[in-house]
Amino acid sequence: MQHAKEKVALGSILASGGLTLAKGIVGVMTGSLAILSEAAHSLIDFAATVITFVAVRMSGKPADDEHHYGHGKFESVAALAETALLFFLSGLIIFEAIKRLIGEEHAVEATVWAFAVIVVSIVVDFFRARMLYKVAHETTSEALEADALHFSSDLWSSLAVLIGLGGIALGLKWADAVAALVVAILVLFAGWRLARRTIDTLLDTAPPGVADQVTKIARRVPGVVAVDAVRVRQVGPDQFVELNLSVSRTMPIDRVASLKEAVTKAVCAQLPKAQISIVTEPRALDNETILDRVMVIARNRGLAVHHVTVHAIGEKLSVSLDLEVEGSLTLGAAHDIADGLEIAITDELGPDVEVETHIEPLQSDGVLGRDATASRISEVQAALSALAGQGMLCDIHDVRVRETSDGEVINFHCNVDPSKTVHDVHEKVDDLERALRAKWPSIKRVIGHAEPLVTGRNA
Repeated sequence: MQHAKEKVALGSILASGGLTLAKGIVGVMTGSLAILSEAAHSLIDFAATVITFVAVRMSGKPADDEHHYGHGKFESVAALAETALLFFLSGLIIFEAIKRLIGEEHAVEATVWAFAVIVVSIVVDFFRARMLYKVAHETTSEALEADALHFSSDLWSSLAVLIGLGGIALGLKWADAVAALVVAILVLFAGWRLARRTIDTLLDTAPPGVADQVTKIARRVPGVVAVDAVRVRQVGPDQFVELNLSVSRTMPIDRVASLKEAVTKAVCAQLPKAQISIVTEPRALDNETILDRVMVIARNRGLAVHHVTVHAIGEKLSVSLDLEVEGSLTLGAAHDIADGLEIAITDELGPDVEVETHIEPLQSDGVLGRDATASRISEVQAALSALAGQGMLCDIHDVRVRETSDGEVINFHCNVDPSKTVHDVHEKVDDLERALRAKWPSIKRVIGHAEPLVTGRNA
């Protein structure tokens, strides 16, 4: 794409140089102000196309430590310089045309060469503008689009000159100066349109309709509660999009990351040149449960809680939970942590809430261990089966026994009737775990995993 931009810009330079030389020679030969103004216009075109070529090459450089958003605005600066040249040229043409209209007459010849050079100019500008528009659209190049707009307006100014030459041929001596004025007005109009678009880009005016389009896309992504703000800036071919999204404060961090990725993919599917930056804000939703709110408070304080129980006692709310802290903490320090959590829950749920916290040590992390012997594993499995008896838990299997410096850690699986409730199953598993630890007090921890019993197959 960069090569295509540079190639068409270089071709435009050669065309402008050739037209400037031809118009200048014919203008001097015929004395036509309209043709001389066209020659001056083509000279400005030549300078503008050189500026465009340099800007296109500069804008193709990637972002660096000094230009975090890339170099795309070099094209905007080039377009602004081209606009200044257009206004300067128009002023000169208008001044000279008025002077000829109200002052002494100048001899103008409507020769075949004069008609020929204007016709050639119209043909060249027509094909050049088409090619520039095509490449500008494909590469989203602001500088090339400015050139295309410029040379499209040149078609009309050349037609005005052609009509002026026709007037001279018919004996209307003022036709040349009037044609020059028309050229100047058309140039001013093209310059104004170009200046307005360029200044909008340099002032980071949002591209029309893009913010609304991004908002609609983001709102359709599951998990997005609201789109709070969308900011878009155009830098060369790239659109830098900043999104502020609201998400449920109960959403885990990894799901927030996945949500951002989903929004980015959805936007880029419709805006391939978009560079997306997303900031998420947690929001409390109306459908949050008391459990959700308690877990959010604990998570925000970096605390591990479980067995959260919520009861309505008359008009009062009662919350009880287990809080895990480092086992090496003193009771006083652990109690201060629990007090802080209880105050935060009270602030969230209201002063009438009753909060009870059970403090227990976190399970050891990173303790080295080794597998127990096969005979010990068989002994533990037999004990578990015997303790389970003929009750709800059956088919004790996948027993693992690990020996650590803190004691044995035992994991086991069992099968249960799938129609039983989670509450009942949990109670039975807890009973079995406690019974095993009562049999062998040296056991550090027992973890049971209940699986639904599948008829005709052992899980």
